[in-house]
Amino acid sequence: MQLAGAVAVVTGAGHGIGRATAHALARQGATVIATGPSEAELTSLVQEIGGSYLLVDVRDPAHADDVIKHAVERHGGLDVVVANAGIGHAGPVAEMTAERICDLVDINVRAPLLITRAALPGMLARRRGAIVLVSSIAGRVPVTGEAVYSATKAAIEAFAEPLREELRGTGVTISTVAPGVVASHFFDQRGVPYQRRYPRPLPPERIATAIVHAAQTGTAQTVVPRWLALPAHVQGLAPGVFRLLARRFG
Repeated sequence: MQLAGAVAVVTGAGHGIGRATAHALARQGATVIATGPSEAELTSLVQEIGGSYLLVDVRDPAHADDVIKHAVERHGGLDVVVANAGIGHAGPVAEMTAERICDLVDINVRAPLLITRAALPGMLARRRGAIVLVSSIAGRVPVTGEAVYSATKAAIEAFAEPLREELRGTGVTISTVAPGVVASHFFDQRGVPYQRRYPRPLPPERIATAIVHAAQTGTAQTVVPRWLALPAHVQGLAPGVFRLLARRFG
């Protein structure tokens, strides 16, 4: 995927990984459509990088079609989707409200699936496109105390794998980028701050670089930092050993 001259939408672009990704795409010459719920954040972003913005609530099933309509009418089409909007939650499942569980599923799972579905017809018709879904290491390595969040991110990985085969030979790629700990508002919003000494939080720009690379190359799966892929492999090959290590080291 040649990003110079491409049109790219970034969901959850107002801050954190989304904002850093919007900047990174713009530096590559892409026209960015920034989406999110905060007009103040999106207005300032567009002032910095150009492009356009669209206020959306990704919990609304209609938002995905609205984004594609905006891309076609305002910019003539869409080449890249970065489905980044997401929320976290830490705490016992028994203490979660039904509304919180629904928000996690709607924002972390349903929204990426819907915008992928909405973007695909145009991309397939042009035989060109890149879709990057922002997952999490929690989707590959179950995290105690974050059962629902882990399940939503695992669902993204499970969605991408068969879709990747479905799209083989079409000119459209589907990638996942699974960050570890990121220095952003994410931990302020999940209910429990990040208190571990290690691994240290990465800057959002580090994840943005991986997202841009995935869009350019169609790389199937990326874990950032790369060493976090090791515990995921251990969990897959020897889940009993992984559980013992997780209980010992957290």
